[in-house]
Amino acid sequence: MIFPEYSRHDGMGLAELVRRREVSPVDLVDSAIDAIERLNPQVNCVVQQLRDSALKEIKAGLPMGPFRGVPFLVKEFGMHFKGMVTSAGSRLAAGVRFDADTELMRRCKAAGLVTVGTTTTPEMAFNANSEALVYGPTRNPWNLGYSAGGSSGGAGAAVASGMVPIAHANDGGGSIRIPGAVNGLVGMKPTRGRTPTGPDAGIFLWGLAIEFAETRSVRDSAALLDALAGPDDGYFYVAEPPKSSFLAAAMRDPGKLRIGVVDRLPGGRATAKEQKDRLSDTVKLLEDLGHVCEPVRIQYDAETFNESSMRIWATTLGYFMQVFAQMTGRKIGPKTVEAVTLEVYKYAKTVTGIEMEQAMGWQNAVCRAVGAVMRDYDVLLTPGLGRDVAKLGELDQNAKGVGMREWWQQIIQDYSSFTAPFNTTGQPAVMLPLWQAKSGLPLAMQFVGRNGDEETLYSLAGQLEQAQPWATRRPPHYA
Repeated sequence: MIFPEYSRHDGMGLAELVRRREVSPVDLVDSAIDAIERLNPQVNCVVQQLRDSALKEIKAGLPMGPFRGVPFLVKEFGMHFKGMVTSAGSRLAAGVRFDADTELMRRCKAAGLVTVGTTTTPEMAFNANSEALVYGPTRNPWNLGYSAGGSSGGAGAAVASGMVPIAHANDGGGSIRIPGAVNGLVGMKPTRGRTPTGPDAGIFLWGLAIEFAETRSVRDSAALLDALAGPDDGYFYVAEPPKSSFLAAAMRDPGKLRIGVVDRLPGGRATAKEQKDRLSDTVKLLEDLGHVCEPVRIQYDAETFNESSMRIWATTLGYFMQVFAQMTGRKIGPKTVEAVTLEVYKYAKTVTGIEMEQAMGWQNAVCRAVGAVMRDYDVLLTPGLGRDVAKLGELDQNAKGVGMREWWQQIIQDYSSFTAPFNTTGQPAVMLPLWQAKSGLPLAMQFVGRNGDEETLYSLAGQLEQAQPWATRRPPHYA
């Protein structure tokens, strides 16, 4: 049975209806599949529909978790489930099958989430857009001519269009937060080590990346992190545990916070006027709520930050490409990977171990510089993006003649300069869809907390969700 009110509820709202037996998990799966079938031809964010396996999961008995029966989508890169087939956005990896759940996937299932499909990603998750050749372009449900972000663009578009209330995402340079910003969602990147990476990996992207999700509501994000957080067996590193629960934090007043306002970071393009104007509006909103805001400058060497980040990304992607090539028997070349990805692979093969050690030293310098600033502030505020949302085709991973440095310039320094530094520092950071741009697309602000302090971010996010609500905003392409 299709539940007509399906897309009006967040994940916790749907789970409450299941608990009260007003709807069944099967009803919710059918409603999600119906939404996917109606909207995906336009938005193109779901790769595989998994209704049959979802129904088998329900029949076997769902755990009594906080999201029991809630439909969920898994990105085709990172976390995976037993039997999952993926391409990682690449012809090279097409058909790769995993033979076990990751620990994070096990926890998603224990929370009661029911996987109804998989979502698109750019090739090897290395773009601030999602237009992999293997899938075709994923479109923004607010305007189909614009980007849905990346690398978790499929997840962002699926949640924004109401297909599911929660979708898996990960973030190594902004890949949760960029789709959150451009699709009008809550995009939380937790503290490094907050969610498990095992058993496949100890660190993810040399510590830059972390797994989590896209949601529409603050409470869904907080309750989900409560369900997923904590170390797994043999963990490499772990974040300091919260004082209470993240959901409890989201429902309490944050008190009077000291907030540092950052309108530009080293090496980034000048922030566009509309984004700066909305930043000023956000400062006024925060001050009206009783917080203290003051401008702050963060200083570090942009050249060494960018060079070190490129080395980390390239060596990791190069490794993944070689693993996928071994798994599929395909050769890495222009027939199996996109042009920019191939250039990244060539660059990766030139990087030495000594240069990687140097890169980590440069990353450390950025951590120390930002850490010193955080002594004086509870939270940092930045624009979500430094400019308007990219149009489809603007960030083209198959563009010929684009090297690693030029690509990093395009996707990070020129487009999403406010996200990647906080992957380096490991701090929690959340995108909140406070505003709408003149174009009608969402316009988000980013809030960055101290390491290990998602609680303050959730308290502030909950307060802002009440003061500047976004729940009733709906894109034209919505379930």
